Amino acid sequence: MRIGKRPAFTIFELLVVLVLFLLLLGLLFPLILKARAQALRTQKLNNLKQLGLACHNYHDTNGAMPAGNDGNNFSASARLLPYIEQDNVFKQIDFSKDVDDKANAEMRKVIIKTFLSAQDDVMQVKNEWGATNYLFSAGSKPSLKDNDGVFFQDSKVRFADILDGTSNTIMIGETMKGDGGTKAVDIRRQHVLLKEDDLKGIDDEAGVKDFKDNKNIAGDRCASWMDGRFLQGTFTATRLPNDERPDVSCGGVGGLSALRSVDDMISIEVCDGSARVLRVKKIDKDLWKALATRGGGEVVEIPDN
Repeated sequence: MRIGKRPAFTIFELLVVLVLFLLLLGLLFPLILKARAQALRTQKLNNLKQLGLACHNYHDTNGAMPAGNDGNNFSASARLLPYIEQDNVFKQIDFSKDVDDKANAEMRKVIIKTFLSAQDDVMQVKNEWGATNYLFSAGSKPSLKDNDGVFFQDSKVRFADILDGTSNTIMIGETMKGDGGTKAVDIRRQHVLLKEDDLKGIDDEAGVKDFKDNKNIAGDRCASWMDGRFLQGTFTATRLPNDERPDVSCGGVGGLSALRSVDDMISIEVCDGSARVLRVKKIDKDLWKALATRGGGEVVEIPDN
């Protein structure tokens, strides 16, 4: 009986196939990463657009934008809940009591996807709070009170009050959350927490030495979407995006802040309802201040990426 040879790959042929497969994978991998990054960018821009549309609908209903932070420290995000299909959560919040009151404890825990960026791998800063990646712009001055932006302390800004034009004024900025840490490890995650009185006469170098010396460190940035205080629901354009100096909160009533991102790009929503992605290196101090103010009279030209 003759036994025929069965066809099979030689070791050499298998190695050739394997090398070709690895080369193909090497060519495709950057494309896969690029496609994933684009998908994440699209998702976070959609969140910003949703929040921008919610602001417009709120304005149409109430005649003005919600306050950046109100008397009971509720955020603009909390007031916008009915306009992002979260009316059930909104109705269970007791706005007559402080945001920290136990009556609002259960709602403080609620996680709302619209408030979270897919590019930030920290989902919650504290277990008892639902976090956010989107802060509302109070303006270009350190204090939340009487600021020159759109969402400051007890603000009720109308579109008619935005004299610089809605396409030239920031509504919302995306930033990275804190990680709950109390050591100065990552300037994007931790900030310096000072007292309210330290807001008076605060200068550009505030917090730098504290961060270097690992003093007065907090890691609860953006811990609660319900909270409108500084670095919780609001920010001031007092540092350039991704500034090398730390953010500084003075008891939540104001301070110095920069939007923080995982790369060289930041995402913002302007008051005309459009979401923009800006390259950090193309943003200077004058442009950033001009975008933050509602009536500064500056001529703004937003650079392309």
